[in-house]
Amino acid sequence: MRKRGRYSREFKLEAVRLLNEGKKPAAELAMKLGVKRTLLYRWRDQARVGGDAVFSGSGRPSKDRQSEISRLKAELKAVTEERDILKKAAAYFAKDLK
Repeated sequence: MRKRGRYSREFKLEAVRLLNEGKKPAAELAMKLGVKRTLLYRWRDQARVGGDAVFSGSGRPSKDRQSEISRLKAELKAVTEERDILKKAAAYFAKDLK
């Protein structure tokens, strides 16, 4: 089994630039760079969507960010439950008004 490669931001940006130039076919460029052709296309798509922040990290959020995400998920769950209870209560009291 082949180990997953890690490539620098500069390497990815240069690969995307070369792919966008279109001077060489993607398969030939991928072979020259030593990556899979599909990986080049994925990097190109990420570069189109990502803007300036593309390829800026390891892909994993930091511990602080992860704890904030967990806290926000818990808060969202609580607020969603409260909303559902209020909806049921409103429906219950609305049927008495009819």
